[in-house]
Amino acid sequence: MAQDGAAVTLAGATLVLDAAGALWWPSERMLIVADLHLEKGSAFAVRGVPLPPYDSRATLDLLARIVARRRPRVLVALGDSFHDRGGVDRLGPDERASLAALARGRDLVWIAGNHDPAPMPGLAGDSADELRVGPLTLRHEPEAGADEGEIAGHFHPVARVVVRGRSLRRRCFATDGRRLVLPALGAYAGGLNIRDAALAGLFGGAYDAHLVGAARTYRIAHHACLPDR
Repeated sequence: MAQDGAAVTLAGATLVLDAAGALWWPSERMLIVADLHLEKGSAFAVRGVPLPPYDSRATLDLLARIVARRRPRVLVALGDSFHDRGGVDRLGPDERASLAALARGRDLVWIAGNHDPAPMPGLAGDSADELRVGPLTLRHEPEAGADEGEIAGHFHPVARVVVRGRSLRRRCFATDGRRLVLPALGAYAGGLNIRDAALAGLFGGAYDAHLVGAARTYRIAHHACLPDR
């Protein structure tokens, strides 16, 4: 089943919120993902915090499935693709092969993040601080007062709602129609509630959460979402 979420318009560009947590720009055949945080598990292990070392494999498998469905001409990773600067060196051979396959036959652009501000050596693709395509600006961290058309990551937005008496906390896209913040795609990435001041302050008014579901996204106004306890 194709995982199509809501179609939203940003600065005149029609974008699709893929229910796997990626953003699809059909007219450009561009797939945009944020905050992969590859090798987060191994970064914690280096500091003596044992985590199962399978996060990079799970994240890359998910990304490969999205790419296989969408067949993008351009794949853009919006920063914090690696959890730290040593992440590339800790990648296993299977993960390196997966990254090479993702780059094959398309343009791959790595946007600098706060966890990986410098270009990662030995990776296929191009590196950039930000990317401007038509009316849209793609960067890692949203900028205060940015013009309409900003697409960013960094905050790992999640929303908490109550459905039939049950509390659910899900990754989500957050947008007010002027800017859009993507959820983190990384298997070990945490999340910041969209009611948090750091996220709410970006929009300055009404905005929506588009919760990631099994096969679609669900649009909920921010005021209908609950803060974390």
